[in-house]
Amino acid sequence: MAKIRMKNAVVEMDGDEMARVLWALVKERLLLPFVDLKTEYYDLCIANRDRTGDGVTVESANAIVRAGVGVKCATITSNAARMAEYGLAALTASPNATIRAILDGTVFRKPIAVARVKPTVRSWKWPIVIARHAYGDVYKNAEMLVPGAGKLELVWTSLDGAERRVLVADMKAAGIAQGMHNLDESIRSFARCCFRMARDEGLPLWFAAKDTISKIYDGRFKDIFQEVFEGEFAGSGVAYHYSLIDDAVARIVKCEGGLVWACKNYDGDVMSDMVASASGSLAMMTSVLVSPSGAYEYEAAHGTVQRHYYRWLKGEKTSTNPVALIFAWTGALIKRAELDGVPRLFDFAKRLEAKTLATIESGWMTADLAAIAEPAPARALDSEEFIAKIAQGM
Repeated sequence: MAKIRMKNAVVEMDGDEMARVLWALVKERLLLPFVDLKTEYYDLCIANRDRTGDGVTVESANAIVRAGVGVKCATITSNAARMAEYGLAALTASPNATIRAILDGTVFRKPIAVARVKPTVRSWKWPIVIARHAYGDVYKNAEMLVPGAGKLELVWTSLDGAERRVLVADMKAAGIAQGMHNLDESIRSFARCCFRMARDEGLPLWFAAKDTISKIYDGRFKDIFQEVFEGEFAGSGVAYHYSLIDDAVARIVKCEGGLVWACKNYDGDVMSDMVASASGSLAMMTSVLVSPSGAYEYEAAHGTVQRHYYRWLKGEKTSTNPVALIFAWTGALIKRAELDGVPRLFDFAKRLEAKTLATIESGWMTADLAAIAEPAPARALDSEEFIAKIAQGM
């Protein structure tokens, strides 16, 4: 059969380490034989981000806004150890944080369920969708090493020069300080995205923060969520519930699942990994950033798998799970097909998802799943063997 033709391109952002290796393999074995793949390519490996002063990350994010759909491989976030390892000129921000700030969207992460892998939380019967606010908080913070005793303040200066000051602390000695911010409109967009997702999926929505302690900051999130619910979604059929974040965590491990759990930026970062791991594997979770502008960015929820990468460099076979990378591509192709009206592309992406899950259900899987599958397979496949199994019969 002739390859499926695309009308418009998907913005492709390549990544680092083992995720980059699998990214190329997924394209080679599962996409290019069937699709005349049209992408606008950006190399977001750590070396290229360093060479461009992180300009390539900004370019890729703006390209998603323009094109409407992007797909991203896992990337390294630089720190002191990575700076030494790769000989970087400077530390750069998390590429995910940069992209999320430009798109000002909400990240939705949902476990990829297979019957042979049971959640470690025994009460969970249905997947939990994590909705993570993708702007501000600690990811856009300002930090300071405080050299000694003194007065620490938050200062806001209006455009006409008026000031408002709040005492943070009378520092008695050297220490550290951090300032965070958020924007009403970004919080409002986050709330709308969460209510729409809950409505479209037919799921209840939980939002959790800590307004008893953070009365202004977290309290503002709580108030805006309530305003959006009452003003725009009260009659939509969405069941909305607010609770403190510690109460939500206690309840989440005893519930049956089947809900959208809206979290602030840092909470969502942590809880999405918890839900993914408790559902089976970090490599079994979809992730999509939904922008208020109507743009979508799909990615794997896991990292670059550094440990496997260094084994691979030695010529060893690794049993790294590529399912989240596959689903990042299928999610982007499905959205591109919907926007462009290309049913063959839509059907292919759905078929690839179904074939991937059927392969696991048939007993062919990577080591992370083989260790927890019921019944356990005779042996775990390495990454290339697993991808080859999926490709059979496509």
